[in-house]
Amino acid sequence: MTSPATTTTTTTAPTSDSRIFSIEGRGLTLTTAEDIKEWIEAIHNVQDLEEIRLNGNTIGVEAAEALAQVLNSKPTLRVVKLNDIFTGRLREEVGRATKVICDAIKDHENLEVLDLSDNAFGPTGADAMYDLLATNGSLKALYLSNTGLGIQGGKTIAKALMRRHEKNIKEGKSSNLRKIFIGRNRLENGSSQELSDVFASIGTLTEVHMPQNGIRPEGIAILVEGLAKSPGLEVLNLQDNTFTESGSLALAGALSKWNNLRHLDVGDSLLGARGGLRVIETLRVSTKLSYLNLQYNEIEQDGANKLAEVLPLLTKLEVLELNGNRFEGDGEAADNIRSALAKNDLEHILGSLSDMEELTEDEEEEEEEEEEESSKLNAQIVETKKEREVVLDKEAEANVEKSVQGLIDQITKSFGLN
Repeated sequence: MTSPATTTTTTTAPTSDSRIFSIEGRGLTLTTAEDIKEWIEAIHNVQDLEEIRLNGNTIGVEAAEALAQVLNSKPTLRVVKLNDIFTGRLREEVGRATKVICDAIKDHENLEVLDLSDNAFGPTGADAMYDLLATNGSLKALYLSNTGLGIQGGKTIAKALMRRHEKNIKEGKSSNLRKIFIGRNRLENGSSQELSDVFASIGTLTEVHMPQNGIRPEGIAILVEGLAKSPGLEVLNLQDNTFTESGSLALAGALSKWNNLRHLDVGDSLLGARGGLRVIETLRVSTKLSYLNLQYNEIEQDGANKLAEVLPLLTKLEVLELNGNRFEGDGEAADNIRSALAKNDLEHILGSLSDMEELTEDEEEEEEEEEEESSKLNAQIVETKKEREVVLDKEAEANVEKSVQGLIDQITKSFGLN
């Protein structure tokens, strides 16, 4: 049987759907119009083309211009996969090629999925796709992971999406955007406010993936505030950023807004002992969770024990990752977690605990000192309360005596008993 990849009509990778064209993963170098000519003809011959997969090849400006012409003639396109298509190209080439392709499909009313991940185009690429993101209202899923956007690129993407949102408002429409993948882009804190504003304005997001962006606690808190305005959020991946206590408190405050949350990945995010505890306490509201990653977050025994209290409520869990935290993998807290999972026959979902972190002697001493200081502070508070009560009692007694004496003086004067 002849593979569809070798036919003279669609020249696609093996697929049962004739509306899909694919040359994905072939490692083709398509620099000139001549290089891409046979593929352009094949694309042209696909009737009612819905999906095109060009990922895993390298496309130059001239080839991109030829590609753009045929893509412009395919308004039925729903899915456009252009990830990893510029390997070995200069930054200037990449920007020009990206723009000509994006401009060709910006008015396609059926476009739902655009994947430009794994293209090192930086802020220039964000500028190149600005018109598409600001114009197209049908887009449901946007994949921009590992594209080197940086702070400025993140702001540009947010600005474009906000412009589209403002257009939706004027037209009396809600946003169609549901999923955004924008991880590994060095977004840091600088683009957090703009992205948060657009997340809050859109309000329709169900999946947000922003791992490995160097976002620190202040930026995390800002982003989470915006994401809290999407009550339908189902998947949140903020893995390998930096939360600490303040970012964790923001996340804990937002969890109650997401009744449909089923996937939460905040592994490698330095929640810390206090921050981790607060997040874990709030997870009792996330009863639809099927995936929970809390790895390498410095969660200590009290946090682990609190998780053991919460786990019986999370009956839909399928994956639980806790490795690299600060409690013993074979200790009491870990046993409590296993017992809690066993209540729902879920003990098999717990990932490895082979790399648990131990507190150093200095950290243990610091914790002991903090506990001692806390105990002293509590004792001082109790003592102060007692002293205040004694003072209040004496004042009350004095006031009563004064009132009684005043009454006696009044009676004495009234009856002339002086």
